[in-house]
Amino acid sequence: MNLPYFIAKRISDPNQGNFSAVIQKVAVASVAIGLAVMIGAYMILGGFQNNIKDKIFSFAGHIQITKFSLTNSFEEEPMTIEPERLVSIKENRFVRHIQEYAQKPAILQKGDEVFGIVVKGVGRSFNQDSFGKYLIDGRFINFNDSTHSAEIVISQHVAEDMRLAVGDRVITYFERDELAIPRRLTVVGIFNTALDDFDKKIMLGDIEMIRGLNGWNGNEVGGYEVFVDDYSRIDEAYLELNDLVGDFNDAQKVPDKFVQIFDWLALLNQNNFIFLALILFVASFNIVSVLFILIMERTQMIGMFKAIGATDGLIRKVFSLNGLRLVVKGVVIGNLVAIAFGLVQYYFKPITLDPIHYYMEYVPIDWNWQLIIGLNVLVVALITVTMLLPTALISRIRPVKAIRFD
Repeated sequence: MNLPYFIAKRISDPNQGNFSAVIQKVAVASVAIGLAVMIGAYMILGGFQNNIKDKIFSFAGHIQITKFSLTNSFEEEPMTIEPERLVSIKENRFVRHIQEYAQKPAILQKGDEVFGIVVKGVGRSFNQDSFGKYLIDGRFINFNDSTHSAEIVISQHVAEDMRLAVGDRVITYFERDELAIPRRLTVVGIFNTALDDFDKKIMLGDIEMIRGLNGWNGNEVGGYEVFVDDYSRIDEAYLELNDLVGDFNDAQKVPDKFVQIFDWLALLNQNNFIFLALILFVASFNIVSVLFILIMERTQMIGMFKAIGATDGLIRKVFSLNGLRLVVKGVVIGNLVAIAFGLVQYYFKPITLDPIHYYMEYVPIDWNWQLIIGLNVLVVALITVTMLLPTALISRIRPVKAIRFD
């Protein structure tokens, strides 16, 4: 029989009805609530960050390759990449997908309504799988083999401002040689990302239409969007691709292009770290307080144990195991509460958000099991270390005084 564990179990019995039993329940509740809040906060934060990043990467890729230019125009200069060099990029170990695009400013007109927009021309290589979750009505563009498609996909914001719906036709004016070139285009789809950088500025069309308006040949593009397999290794991918794009072309990481958004997301991590430290401090303080109370309440018992030959190490182990039992109970309950909350929100989405302020319609959940396990280990390890402080008091208790303690 494990004597320290047996004694720890007996003195932690919640049915004994004394003050220490109530305090132990409070300690378990504090650990459970603290851990549940921490896990829930990180699930929400991870879901929020991933949701924002997915929207940006779905529209812009992870790395963009364009012709080197010192201007900030929406309209890129035409570029080509030699077939051999393009194959090397596609076969790079980091690259999952690559797609061409070209952008051109335009003005939409329907009746008296006008709207400035940037038409992003895409082709058959466009990653419709990642974009599809933002398509709320209609379908994507059908590309023609013989000529350019006259179909476009607009944002819900543009559709509401111009009172457009799927199937409507709209006149679009493009500038070329100081002339306004009209094109009659048909709305076939409506998307919504809740990000102003895309919803208010961009609509999707056929890249062949952009080529025709710019007088480009069939292999000229405005740029390429590269999707990498592992976002955490985007810096390595960028360094390798930058060596492959050629002397007159430039590779740029999309997080650098939208630096304000990504800096804001990084700032949220710092706030969560402060929040984590505060919760860990409170949980550790509660456990330490409980052990102090238990030691003070069991002073006579400690004196008797020492009188019959028990060592300080054995008695300290009894109270450490008692504290660890409380921590484990709190950790189990905290995980159950956090996972139950995550499952309910993930599948039923009862907590909604205002997309105007939060860029999404509901609270997202990210199931990062490595992080969840890490939080559990951190809580148990830190509180276990802090429990050494109150148990050190045991070595200062003298048997004669302890037995007479009242």
